[in-house]
Amino acid sequence: MKRVRFAPSPTGSLHIGNALSAVANRALGDWMLVRIDDTDATRNLPGGEEAILRDLEWLGVKWDEGPVRQSSRQERYREAAAELGPRFDGITLLRDDGTATFHLASVVDDGDFAITHVVRGNDHRPNEDLHRRLHDALGTPAPEYVHHGLILGEDGKKLSKRAEGATVASLRDAGIPPEAVRRYLEQLGLPKHDVRYDLPRIRRYAIETIAELPDDELAARVGVPVSAVPVLRGARDLAEARANADAILDPPRDKVSLGEKGNATVARFRELRERANGDLNYDAAKALVRELKAVGGDLHALRVALTGRDRGPELAAVVAALDRDETLRRLDAAL
Repeated sequence: MKRVRFAPSPTGSLHIGNALSAVANRALGDWMLVRIDDTDATRNLPGGEEAILRDLEWLGVKWDEGPVRQSSRQERYREAAAELGPRFDGITLLRDDGTATFHLASVVDDGDFAITHVVRGNDHRPNEDLHRRLHDALGTPAPEYVHHGLILGEDGKKLSKRAEGATVASLRDAGIPPEAVRRYLEQLGLPKHDVRYDLPRIRRYAIETIAELPDDELAARVGVPVSAVPVLRGARDLAEARANADAILDPPRDKVSLGEKGNATVARFRELRERANGDLNYDAAKALVRELKAVGGDLHALRVALTGRDRGPELAAVVAALDRDETLRRLDAAL
């Protein structure tokens, strides 16, 4: 059995590179531990651990044990240090306050939890030799170390957490579905070399995810009735989908001026819509819009009459999303 661990520091939402490690560990491991590396109190942020756990849950990364906090295992680390001394090969194992440094705590935990594979970024590669020697000194088997390339910025330099889409929370807040992020990370797998962050690819996957979600699931994600789904489908992300839904859920509040041609178009559309009993599917709605366009109708005026807005989701999708009674009510108000 492959036993792995994901061991972030509680410094806030996961960097996309750390998320890659989490997904890679889950893909490789039969059993996974979540360990919070919080031995350096100066780096810990309030709510940092909660943010990480939320990110993992949002990405669909499940774990089998944890979170285990290194701050609660200090006595165990001091016990291990007693066998080695406060320094090992020139490396400090215990700080002046008696707390363990990263190297000691990490190796002791990997031994105690019988970790067989350590999957982490190439920036940890220089630690491998020291960690192997520490395992040997403590009499515990060293795991197999697997290092992967880092996710860099477009300029080939370290990707700052402040960069667009660089954290899981920023992607979630931007309305990117988790499936799109997970798909991108799974495709990266375990890159041998550093890669440049491809946010446009995640955005493409977001569009595909929204197109593929079942109606009820998509409506639930956006927080709108299933009847609004037609205007959600063309959205580039869930935030845009919500904005599209607002165009039909919030009726026009102000009196609109349509002009002579606009009034004629809206009046003609009203006749067509009244004649078509019941709700319209997208194809039927598109046929109505096409009929108006063929005779030179003012489609912009119809959009304004139905939504009170100059732009928004595809007009046929708006027509399909609004039921007959609400459509006629809005048309009458505009006329």
